[in-house]
Amino acid sequence: MTDTSTAFLSEQEIMIRDSARKVAQEVVAPTAAERDRTAAWPRAELKTVGETGFLGMLVPEKDGGSGASFVEYCLAIEEFSAADTGFATAIHVHNSAGFMLARNGSEEQKRRYLQALASGERIGAFLLTEPHAGSDTAAFRTSARRDGGHYVLNGSKQFISNGNEAGLGFVLAVTDKNAGKKGSSLFIVDPAEPGYQVARVEHKLGQRSAHVAQILLDECRVPADHLVGGEGDGYKMIMGSLSEGRVAIAAVAVGTARAALEAAVKYAKERQAYGAPIFNLQGVSFDLADMATRVEAARQLYLHAARLCHAGIRCDKEAAMAKLFASEIAEQVCSDALQIHGGYGYLNDFPVERYYRDVRVTKIYEGTSHIQKMIIARSLA
Repeated sequence: MTDTSTAFLSEQEIMIRDSARKVAQEVVAPTAAERDRTAAWPRAELKTVGETGFLGMLVPEKDGGSGASFVEYCLAIEEFSAADTGFATAIHVHNSAGFMLARNGSEEQKRRYLQALASGERIGAFLLTEPHAGSDTAAFRTSARRDGGHYVLNGSKQFISNGNEAGLGFVLAVTDKNAGKKGSSLFIVDPAEPGYQVARVEHKLGQRSAHVAQILLDECRVPADHLVGGEGDGYKMIMGSLSEGRVAIAAVAVGTARAALEAAVKYAKERQAYGAPIFNLQGVSFDLADMATRVEAARQLYLHAARLCHAGIRCDKEAAMAKLFASEIAEQVCSDALQIHGGYGYLNDFPVERYYRDVRVTKIYEGTSHIQKMIIARSLA
């Protein structure tokens, strides 16, 4: 059978993908199951991955990053997700922080922080979601008031990936409560400041080593020059990066689904029933065929959207389609993989039960499936 997986990838894209696959399988995959059991933060793995350049993929080379294209980034994220979905989520959030700063920060902010982000010396986090407001970003209540040469931040943020491990946070806060969406601003916050408090680290169904925290900002003083862009620019900057975020999560979902498919194929070829591998049973082989088709279709959707993002073409619809389809089929593929394993699939001796738990949240974060459907429907009006 001819391998067409690289047919429409450039030599550079193939090189980045293969390099990410090697690092992911040699550094991340061997410890994934144990970190899942203990909910351990992948500190050593992040250090090694940082040394290979995968923590600064979207940071320009002149600022200490890898300067990868967005397509190359998504291909790498798929590979890390195939090794450990939670790890892929953590480094995606981190890389997005570098991308946000590189795109919107002042020259002084870039000089001060981009190298540290690109190397992994500082781990990045976004403090956006609030306990009472998830997808409705216009309903956020965290406030920022000007006090001389500082802004003082107060509020609560929920479901913050990397929040308890971060060395640099981007906080969306309201600077003008009467200005609606134009009243929100984005701030760089040092989590070492006294006003930054980790209220709790959540216990989750899956992606257990990708820590998610509730953060309290209590009279957190931020120097005025830590404002990113101008007052009122925060909502616009966050919305401007949503498509890239959704496409990257589609890549995360595809990576997990691919790992589940590969595990199911391997098991089906080894497991004997009625004197032959169960792979030879039509019911099993047809299920595997459906799974493979879904994974490939999802991959092509995210690659198409990623190329649009890289070209600077607005692609709200395409990004939403990629994220919706990839996350929905990924849950189904992981479920089917578990089913093919039979009773063994329900045990943590086999990785498919972890894939099944890890992939579920891809239908929630970066906008739920219903949110994606709303975006797609609007494009049809």
